[in-house]
Parts: sequence; structure tokens; C-alpha cells
Amino acid sequence: MIKKPFIHFFLTLVLAIVLWGCPKKVVVTPPTIENPIAKILESFSPVESLQARASIRIDTVRDGEEMNILLNGYLLYQKPNQLRLLGYHPLGMGLFDAIYLDGEFFVLIPFQKRAYTGEVSEFEDLIEKAGPIEIQTEKPEGSEIPHRIRINVIEKETRIDIRLKDPSINSSLPEDSFRWVVPEGVEVKPLAQLLRKKRLR
Repeated sequence: MIKKPFIHFFLTLVLAIVLWGCPKKVVVTPPTIENPIAKILESFSPVESLQARASIRIDTVRDGEEMNILLNGYLLYQKPNQLRLLGYHPLGMGLFDAIYLDGEFFVLIPFQKRAYTGEVSEFEDLIEKAGPIEIQTEKPEGSEIPHRIRINVIEKETRIDIRLKDPSINSSLPEDSFRWVVPEGVEVKPLAQLLRKKRLR
């Protein structure tokens, strides 16, 4: 059974995105209350498309206790504004499927048999309440895109580290890469309802 703290970590990841070996160029975005998705899309904008495996680490503090979790994932990007991130337990179980498409979010949580959808513009107040967010990207020398993205939600003492592995750039993506398909038996609810329950305090 998936514990509630894990759900909090996952939601933190969605909100923060609501988002190797060679010498690296490090770009640090000064702390801002802007939606970090725009910054992430901008970092991928030099290419037409991207697909890569991902390693995700989340470090946070809950009730004074430091906690961290590791996930595997898969990232897809299509210029200019299509982004998809799938998250998996290290043992292979699918945990979430998050799609951003032209300002709209779709989030599927298979083990809850629930999906949520809504527009990012609906949650500007929530993003503001999260406080300043610092985004740092690293890319190998000569690379067009970052291979590492670090998101620091400063006031919430939460850090998200996404490392891309084996990236494939400007290759053709399947036509259904960003298609929203609701599996049979899955209940669809407004994203606002999910965020209201897990609102950052």
C-alpha cells in the first residue's frame, strides 16, 4: 500500500513542475514565485522534441523530520508547450502520469484509480503561497538541453532533483505521446479538488 507521505511527495513534484560526467554549464534562475513550468519548457526550447529516462529524488521536511524518496521516470517533450512525466516505483509499479499541454494539466494516479484535470492558471494563488522557487539546470558542454534540473521550494524546505538519462533529441514521437486517455474504471475529478486537499501550509 502507498503511504500518505508518498502522495505528498508526488504532489509536491507535480506542483513544482506546475517539472553528466562531462564539464557542465550551470544556469541558476533567481528565486521567483512564477510558475516553474515556463522555465522548464524554456530550457528544452532549443530542440524540437525530447524523450529520456529520468531519475527523480525528492528531499523534504515533514513535521521536523527529513524525508527523501527516489523514483524512476520517463520524460517526453514536444516544442513549444507539451510536456509529459511518468513516475515509477523502483520496483516498476506506475505511480503517476502527468501531462502538461498548452496550459492544461492532466494527472493520472493509477493505484488510486483517479485522474485529475485543470488549467495551471487556476492555481496562481497556490504557487504564490508556496513561496520563492529556485530552478537550477545543468547541461554537458556542447549540449542543447539540460541533463539535470533541480527545483528548490525554499520556504517549504523541499528539493527536487531530476536527472535525464539516455536522451533522444529531435526524434519522432508517437502520435499519442501527449494524448489524454482515461483508463476504464478511473474516476476523473477537477485538479482543484486534489490540490485543495493537499494545499501547502
